Amino acid sequence: MLDFNSLLHFSHTYCVAICAALVPLNLLATLSTLILTGLQRPMTEVGKVSGVAIAFAGLMVLHVLTWFAIGVVMVPTYVLLTLGIVCFAVNAWAILHSSSLQRLLNRLTEVAKQSFPVLG
Repeated sequence: MLDFNSLLHFSHTYCVAICAALVPLNLLATLSTLILTGLQRPMTEVGKVSGVAIAFAGLMVLHVLTWFAIGVVMVPTYVLLTLGIVCFAVNAWAILHSSSLQRLLNRLTEVAKQSFPVLG
């Protein structure tokens, strides 16, 4: 059986290490999802990467919630919570409605090509 006090203690004791790992993992996994979606890779590939990214985002949100549970309300907690929620939402979007995400990425690519003609 899970001992929540031990999990809370672990989360608070190793907060810097947890955040140092989860922040880049969230960003890289979500970026991978966006790249695979933009390249119109098969849904099985996108789904696998998105699933991993959702797990990282969920861990980030749970870690931040442990700090809220003891009353730590500071800017970093809100920033990390926002990061976790945004990463979760983007990856869920890639799984649930990838065609609209592909259209958005295509539009952003066209705007970037027009704004920076050297790249196109």
